[in-house]
Amino acid sequence: MLLISLIAAASLSAATLATVNGKNITDTDLNEVISTQADPASVPADAKKRVLEDMVNKELFVLDAKAKGIEKDVDFKKQLENLKEGVLVNTYMKKLFDSIKVSDSDIKKAYDEHKKEFIQPAQVKARHILVKTEKEASEVISKLKGLKGDALVNKFSELAKEKSIDPGSGKQGGELGYFPKDAMVPEFGNAAFALKDGEITTKPVKTQFGYHVILKEASKASKTASLDEVKPMIERNLKLEKFQTQVRAKADELKKKYKVEFK
Repeated sequence: MLLISLIAAASLSAATLATVNGKNITDTDLNEVISTQADPASVPADAKKRVLEDMVNKELFVLDAKAKGIEKDVDFKKQLENLKEGVLVNTYMKKLFDSIKVSDSDIKKAYDEHKKEFIQPAQVKARHILVKTEKEASEVISKLKGLKGDALVNKFSELAKEKSIDPGSGKQGGELGYFPKDAMVPEFGNAAFALKDGEITTKPVKTQFGYHVILKEASKASKTASLDEVKPMIERNLKLEKFQTQVRAKADELKKKYKVEFK
């Protein structure tokens, strides 16, 4: 009874945004459509209005299609049957996949056999300021000279927002987050990894993009991911392997049960 009451309360609280031939479209309906693509709370009002108009148009076309007897159309019935069969097979496959179990010993064995694949390379956390000329980069370095700790980070962030021509990181105070050495062009990666935590490059670093001033904030040594960290991924991969094997075996079994002819 409590669940029914909650559902009833939710339906009563839903605001009607439009009505098409007596059928209400509520804010709950709208949010359900939007949530397949984005967080409804982050979508601006004008975009929501366009989605609502599309929903209204859809209802209008449904009404007109029914009025024209398209539900009796041979092509419609054929497409509907194809969709039905597709959903049927997808549901069948999901049940088969969900029924597959992978033991902890299987997961441990796979982890031990592929341990090299779980090595995480060393990473650094850095910020950078990208400018067009070596002179500009040298000027930035001079403004940061002598600063340490939070004072250095704050000033670096301020200068990045003011001067960096990197459209991605500039607005974020030059922040790049953690990255492995080979994620960057060699000149940048080598310079960043050569720094100690809390240091900046004392000379501009030239790359194909311009001149960089780099601040290395922190670092992580190379390590092998633990079994617990990668267990969900290994379990899913093993399930997929077993699933593919079972699908092939099931298809061979069904070919013996039902008549199949290739012509």
